[in-house]
Amino acid sequence: MWTRGRVIERIDWSDKLFSLRIVTDLAPFIPGQFIKLSQVRDDKRVARAYSLVNSPDKAYAEVLAVAVEDGQLSPQLQNLAIGDEIDVTQTATGFMTLDEIPKGELQGRHLWFLATGTAVGPFLSMLDTDEPWQRFEKIILVYGVREAKDLAYLDKLRAYEQQYPNQFILCLSVTREPFEGALQCRIPDGLSSGEIERKVGLTLCAADSQVMICGNPGMINGAQAALIDKGLAKNLRRAPGQITVEKYW
Repeated sequence: MWTRGRVIERIDWSDKLFSLRIVTDLAPFIPGQFIKLSQVRDDKRVARAYSLVNSPDKAYAEVLAVAVEDGQLSPQLQNLAIGDEIDVTQTATGFMTLDEIPKGELQGRHLWFLATGTAVGPFLSMLDTDEPWQRFEKIILVYGVREAKDLAYLDKLRAYEQQYPNQFILCLSVTREPFEGALQCRIPDGLSSGEIERKVGLTLCAADSQVMICGNPGMINGAQAALIDKGLAKNLRRAPGQITVEKYW
């Protein structure tokens, strides 16, 4: 189950937010899936799940993490330097993938990604492949953070705006400070009030929309409730709908 990985690059987005690129023997995976990183301390293994940020064709595993003050693993991950080793699961898992989205008449034209904080990771993995761009007319990423310094991979997202000006829409929301071009609301509130739809210029509706949500439980529950009020339904294999969810903890 566990294999050794070696850190080859790190990016520090802020004092607590960072990315690690790790060379490891990772089995093929589907964008949106996650791996576990772990360390053994005092004969006890401490493991945590992290979504893969990279696409499957990359020769490394990339994760986005935030160091929690009293966390059992994240502070140690933040202290890793290039060349340091970490245990990694060989196989990624999870159902937050485009494979779970209905195809054909039930697919709709617009794919919405709703993310808070580090939960933007699985969507970045998907955006770095051809599938979403080929399947959907519009792709909307709603990315919510507390402070502007928490907007990881913003340059990459701006590059998508340039590359797909008629297809990709980036909607940022920074709740604790003004940030140029960004909303200043929680995602569930922005959905309920219609503020997000007005900013994006599109309507969330069952006929046109598929929505994937990843983030903290409060955001997920609130966003789901707002979407259900708009007539969307949870996507289940036995009953295809429009809302696909991954709880981040």
